[in-house]
Amino acid sequence: MIDWRAIDTVLLDMDGTLLDLHFDSHFWLEHLPRRYVELHRLDESTQEEIRARIIREQGTLNWYSLAYWSRELGVDVVALKREVQHLIGLRSDALDFLQWLKAAHPRVVLATNADRESLALKLPLTGLEEYLDAIVSSADLGVPKEEQAFWFALQEQEPFDPERTLFIDDNASVLESAREFGIRHLLGIKQPDSRRPEKELEEFIALDRFANLLPEERPPVPGERPDADPEAGPGERHG
Repeated sequence: MIDWRAIDTVLLDMDGTLLDLHFDSHFWLEHLPRRYVELHRLDESTQEEIRARIIREQGTLNWYSLAYWSRELGVDVVALKREVQHLIGLRSDALDFLQWLKAAHPRVVLATNADRESLALKLPLTGLEEYLDAIVSSADLGVPKEEQAFWFALQEQEPFDPERTLFIDDNASVLESAREFGIRHLLGIKQPDSRRPEKELEEFIALDRFANLLPEERPPVPGERPDADPEAGPGERHG
């Protein structure tokens, strides 16, 4: 359980955390390779080459850039994403959690590796923007969340106290980077993709439901601090 009196800022990942990762898994590993082969009239075996080519960029800005892949593959990646946009959806109780956060009043920031083209597609379909105080894409900062430079740039653009910040992400490499930066409260996601098995996150507590984070008795009082109650202890440290 989180001591919400010890939290001023909530940083949230998008894909695999708030949104079901099934859309992205299906698109990048199945739909895009298949449509690439169809559009370029290539042999079916080329699909595996495209998957390998995509995976080689994992953890870089290129991995997350729709413009990059459109150029590299000679296809309109955004148009191809729209072909399967019906698969875009929130994870189970993500909306309930966002609604609770909005009522509880910590500052809620979407800190995502998704580029602006991805955000332009997904935000209108999911309604996330209504619950966010700010949206920061790694593409805007010029460095992915896996690297320390992201967190320094994020803090400059969106000031936060690492000791009083909760960050939730499904990517272990990103969580490790956030921990190195000094973010105190870190949580992973057990099952980012609803169609795939749960993931093991050895060094981080992983959530199966956001409801497990919510207080049982009452919402936090806006502006209330742990030092307002001499009996209150520090927030639980995760990771």
